[in-house]
Amino acid sequence: MPKLAPKTTKPIRGTNQLRIIGGDYRRRILPFPDGEGLRPTPDRVRETLFNWLGQDLDGRVCLDLFAGSGALGFEAASRGARRVVMVEMARPALAALQSNRALLQAEVVEVVGADALAWLGRSSEQFDVVFLDPPFASDFLVKVLAVIAPCLHEDGLVYIETADWPALTGWEVLRKGKAGVVHYGLLRLTPVVHIAG
Repeated sequence: MPKLAPKTTKPIRGTNQLRIIGGDYRRRILPFPDGEGLRPTPDRVRETLFNWLGQDLDGRVCLDLFAGSGALGFEAASRGARRVVMVEMARPALAALQSNRALLQAEVVEVVGADALAWLGRSSEQFDVVFLDPPFASDFLVKVLAVIAPCLHEDGLVYIETADWPALTGWEVLRKGKAGVVHYGLLRLTPVVHIAG
């Protein structure tokens, strides 16, 4: 069981905050910087997502690509994920992720400063759950979905957030919802059917 970090967290002036909603770090407040397109997954949407995933992520290996504020990755770590890799390129967000990892004493979290697509191209690790919440004004979601299959364990799941629901060729939508302008969903690769003949 991870060491519990102190319950009191003083907010840093001039920053935004997110709240961990479940697990070991429940109610912890984490600061994150202002940044263009940086918008943490709202509490209600996170609660829905982790209901879909089953609340407890014991033993799962998770990837938070385009980690931003770290809301999804830290939530996964709080709920017992065995390992969480957070990939972020923006320096202020990266510094906040590293600081919050230390604040929570979240040893299962690895923070990586890298371009998401370049990192995926180099990684040989496989994940049970991948969180994809790229900047809305980008085509990163479609690009990542096209290349992420080798990074998924069999039956691996991909959570997406987007302003516009993309064409999802090769993906099965297990669950989806909408909160304000955000569309979100849980996907898995469409099973390949082999026809005997």
